[in-house]
Amino acid sequence: MGVTTVTAARILKGQMDGKPGEETVLTMDEFPYLALSKTYNVDRQVPDSAGTATAYLCGVKANAKTVGVSAAAEYDVCNTTFGNEVHSVLHRAKAQGKSVGIVTTTRVQHASPSAAYAHSVSRYWYADADMSKEDARDGCTDTALQLIRNTDIDVILGGGRKYMTPRGTPDPEYPTDGSQNGTRKDGKDLIQAWLDARRSKGAKYVWNKEQLDAVDVKSTNYLMGLFEPKDCKYEVNRNTTTDPSIVEMTEKAIQILRKNPKGFYLFVEDE
Repeated sequence: MGVTTVTAARILKGQMDGKPGEETVLTMDEFPYLALSKTYNVDRQVPDSAGTATAYLCGVKANAKTVGVSAAAEYDVCNTTFGNEVHSVLHRAKAQGKSVGIVTTTRVQHASPSAAYAHSVSRYWYADADMSKEDARDGCTDTALQLIRNTDIDVILGGGRKYMTPRGTPDPEYPTDGSQNGTRKDGKDLIQAWLDARRSKGAKYVWNKEQLDAVDVKSTNYLMGLFEPKDCKYEVNRNTTTDPSIVEMTEKAIQILRKNPKGFYLFVEDE
């Protein structure tokens, strides 16, 4: 959030409390450390959320439409990925023994969240079906695969089911809508692969609000929740019975992550 957005929130909060507004103190104003970050793209005047996310999560300016790589990597040129990978604050937090998580109302493979764990010269490589044969041959991997392989993320909540399952797999929420089916060409079920690798560590997968509400945070150390085939619905269109809100997802994530005595890092995005 920029200065104007934070200022508007501060004024609104104050006025909702019957005050002028400007004098209001937000919770984030009381954080022990605050900073501003430049998030421009190297190759264009108007940035996109992939390059900007790389800037504020990894501390390195990048080209538009790329995530988790420096500006030496060119958009959509696979072989420029290697040797130009940069690591995010989420990755560094995990390396220090902290628990880490991602909560978003977009698909979890989208530009902003993926900059926390992926290294890709194309923000659009959600699944292997979105890549060319040449890109795969040259060693590049899709964002969904990197989600479960790169960094051991404790909590993953958002949308993006269809990029995690084999092509033609019916969606559990929209089983008769073929456009919501799984898209993976490699035949891999990444949700099952993620669960199998962590089942002994208290891992759980959910895809609707009822299941999320039922998660026992005391016995759950890893949680993946994918609540739509693509992006989650906007709040005004959200089915409050079947789809959790950004607040509900964030609360559940914190309840799990805060069990770590070494602390935690949580990325939260509401689009």
